[in-house]
Amino acid sequence: MPDDAAAARDAAEEQSAFSHPPVDPDAIASYGDHPDQVIDFYAPRGETAPGTLVPLVVLLHGGAWRAPYDRRHVTPLADFLARRGFAVANVEYRRGAEEGSAGAGGSGEGGAVAGRWPGTFDDVAAALDALPALVREALPQADARRMVLTGHSAGGHLALWAAARHVLPADAPWRTDRPVPLRGVVALAPIADFTVADKLDVCGGAARQLLGEGEEFAERRPYADPAFLLPTGIATTLVQGRTDIVVPPAVAESYADAAAKAGEVVGLTLLEDVGHFPLIDPAADACAVVVEEIAQLAW
Repeated sequence: MPDDAAAARDAAEEQSAFSHPPVDPDAIASYGDHPDQVIDFYAPRGETAPGTLVPLVVLLHGGAWRAPYDRRHVTPLADFLARRGFAVANVEYRRGAEEGSAGAGGSGEGGAVAGRWPGTFDDVAAALDALPALVREALPQADARRMVLTGHSAGGHLALWAAARHVLPADAPWRTDRPVPLRGVVALAPIADFTVADKLDVCGGAARQLLGEGEEFAERRPYADPAFLLPTGIATTLVQGRTDIVVPPAVAESYADAAAKAGEVVGLTLLEDVGHFPLIDPAADACAVVVEEIAQLAW
């Protein structure tokens, strides 16, 4: 359990990250019939020469795959990226059942259930597949050939997973024949290794709620756990706060170790005196580091 000082610091960081007013997108498009199957698009701010194309950042929000946490809380980050010259696609996806409902993948005890199997994965795969056509219509300034996938916490998990669809088991419905055309992935405090996350009870056992308990957890992990889906052959960087008590650094470090054992080098940027939420807080220095990591892959 974190001590009182660590918990107080985490609460202050969370309050700061969530204090920014939501920023409305420039366009919105659907990739399915469900209300959560939508993507918000943010055009790059500032002057650009006619015909100039800019990199596209695909953003997957966190929130332990739980229904109360939607894409609105990362719209200030989407705007922050757009103001630094990127085109941004902020992806929504189906999440866990509301409080008191068992939903798919766990009980409703203690709050909303984390994730929805297989709907959460169906949606992220469908969104990525639909994105090129939607971008051409909604963001003609975006260069989909310079696409970076990023996500925070549970969204960091989904970003790593989406980049690894070509190494999913052969019978996985989301498997692709070839890698997604990405410049790379920047995963922010990702729930990147379900074994370690489960041992540490990250987000109240969210990984088990996402996949299901018992045999379901074991059977579904090869289809869902990024630490099982290596090597990807895609440039990947993890950004992690050293004082994160929500998703501790051990989770990202374990993923990086698994990648090394698979013969792949994964960048791991550990930020001193940074917790979970500054990575998505435009007011925090850590957020500027995140943008720089994205820029190094995108430009």
